[in-house]
Amino acid sequence: MVEKTTAGPVEKTVVSKSEKLAGVKGMNDILPPESARWEWFEAKVRALMARYAYANVRTPIVEPTALFVRGLGEVTDIVEKEMYSFVDSMNGDRLTLRPEATAGIVRAMVEHNALYNGPMRVWSAVPLFRHERPQKGRYRQFHQIDVEALGFAGPDVDAEQILMCRALLQNLGIPMEHVRLELNSLGQPDERMAHRAALIAHFEAHADVLDEDARRRLHSNPLRILDTKNPAMQAIVNAAPQLMDFLGEASLAHLNAVRAVLDAAGLAYRINPRLVRGMDYYNLTVFEWITDKLGSQGTVCGGGRYDGLFEQLGGKPTPAVGWGMGVERMLLLLEAVGVLPPPSGPDVYAIVPSADAMPVVMASCEALRAAGVNVQMHAGTTDGMGSMKSQFKKADGSGARYALIFGETELAQGCVAVKHLRGEKNEALTAQALQPLADIAGWARTLLS
Repeated sequence: MVEKTTAGPVEKTVVSKSEKLAGVKGMNDILPPESARWEWFEAKVRALMARYAYANVRTPIVEPTALFVRGLGEVTDIVEKEMYSFVDSMNGDRLTLRPEATAGIVRAMVEHNALYNGPMRVWSAVPLFRHERPQKGRYRQFHQIDVEALGFAGPDVDAEQILMCRALLQNLGIPMEHVRLELNSLGQPDERMAHRAALIAHFEAHADVLDEDARRRLHSNPLRILDTKNPAMQAIVNAAPQLMDFLGEASLAHLNAVRAVLDAAGLAYRINPRLVRGMDYYNLTVFEWITDKLGSQGTVCGGGRYDGLFEQLGGKPTPAVGWGMGVERMLLLLEAVGVLPPPSGPDVYAIVPSADAMPVVMASCEALRAAGVNVQMHAGTTDGMGSMKSQFKKADGSGARYALIFGETELAQGCVAVKHLRGEKNEALTAQALQPLADIAGWARTLLS
């Protein structure tokens, strides 16, 4: 039973101690062994970011609501329908759980004058929050790898980021035939304004076909109409003026410079004139990596140039480009194409037949860990240490390559027995089943070879 009581201005919820509590819908727990897949994925990301000289940045989960209203625009689905916003009861501040990562990073750069000494390449791994209908590949709390190059104006960095994303896909083991790159240019603000006027005129001439969302966006954000999934509107969307026809020489040169790098790197792509962004601060290069393996949730990575955002958030005009990759979708894609991370588990499992041996066992396990060996030690429960048979079963289930047996006979000789459980056998250990406890440092490394 749940009761609501009021204490002063703050409404409190009192939950019966016998009531079973559950997590928030669409915000998922990640437990072992699933969490091992996440750790493997994150390790791949960290290694790649180091190779491309991107430094890690971390910003708060909670930001002022005004940051996203100003940064994303009031006439966007995120701001209108999806943000988790609230008023801080302590001081009246209007706050929001971040629905996307870029605005918070730019806010931090402006606030701390972080680009004073020159441009920066940064990345972040963050949870994001949007109040959407939960479905496979779309959750209310989801996770994203966010990559930003701040202060760089040239097309070279745009191309580098696209190639960087390809490198990550390849390092994860995803065959490139399962993903494709789509590319476009949004040009500059004056070019988009001319295109915008042409779009409005086009859609006004077909007002009878527009649905409610399109009519609402017609004068505030007509680019978003191009994203419609309404079958009844596809004909007029396909016939709409294309932004590419409004681009000037400089914008086309920027796009062609990006394309030249991608062509030289052997990366295939498709120019998609309908690939747009609804926010005014985006310009020039936009791109998406798409797969056909995940149904309607096919975009696994999206990015582009946003030279206008710094100024929009109160900073100096600063060129910037970045991309975001959904972790949950990437893990779904890995599963769909049959890529499995290597099995996780300790190097050794310590079997302890008697609790009396625990002081020696604990000291030995610490010595092994100090030598770089990952050790899972069997621990007692309310039912005691358990039988040798049950301990061997747990050792096998742990994924360990070896079991170390701290039996009474072995300990009497000052030794531990090493039993091979899986993988290729190590002759240095199989030739002698007993190893001296007095020289753990001398033989511990052989457990890793």
